[in-house]
Amino acid sequence: MTSTRWLVLGLLLVSLALLIPGLFAPVLTIRGVLRGDGIAQVAPMMLEKGLNDDTMNALKAMMNPSVVALLEATGGDLRQMIIDRVTPSLTTSLVKNVGEVEVFQQTRSIVGSVRRLYEVGSPVPATLILLFSVVVPFVKTALVGWAMFAADETRRRRTLALVEAIAKWSMADVFVVALFITYLAAMASQSNPGAGPQVVAFTAQFGAGFYWFAAYCVFSLASQQYTARVLATRT
Repeated sequence: MTSTRWLVLGLLLVSLALLIPGLFAPVLTIRGVLRGDGIAQVAPMMLEKGLNDDTMNALKAMMNPSVVALLEATGGDLRQMIIDRVTPSLTTSLVKNVGEVEVFQQTRSIVGSVRRLYEVGSPVPATLILLFSVVVPFVKTALVGWAMFAADETRRRRTLALVEAIAKWSMADVFVVALFITYLAAMASQSNPGAGPQVVAFTAQFGAGFYWFAAYCVFSLASQQYTARVLATRT
């Protein structure tokens, strides 16, 4: 094997070493937590909806019958009275004592995201991600590897031309940008001035898979151009 073949083979192996963990390692983790101030914001509504007829009958059974009878005789609303009395102390207690309660956490890799999209009935985005971020990179690697050993110059040049055509549709860099936009959108949902406290606050964090895949994108774009020139001039 000539030095040129060793060089190309080394570049292909490095690309695969970056791509594989980029596909299977966690790419993004999104976490949602309940906060005390957010819960306190909706506490009156939750309390009002929770005081149904069965609950009110149970509360009446625990109260002084004379007080209940007097309240009903004077046309008072027992349900509203309970809400007005309980809401301030309940709100204060929630704000003071409730910290963060995790209610949602999802960590996905690229391959895991594809599988999940198929599971929830979204085959179109799943197929696009699978095609452009999984299938195309491996096909390009296989074609470049075949061209490296091709003895016929015409076949080698045609194969390299095909690789260049496929590379235009790989969308690897676009996929990384899409991940970054997703990250920013999740971070922005935490802080929206003027919207009041959130019931559920979302945070997002990149995983190791993102950095592996981003490194693959950068290295692949650079090495493909270099490899194409090297193989195209090889006799």
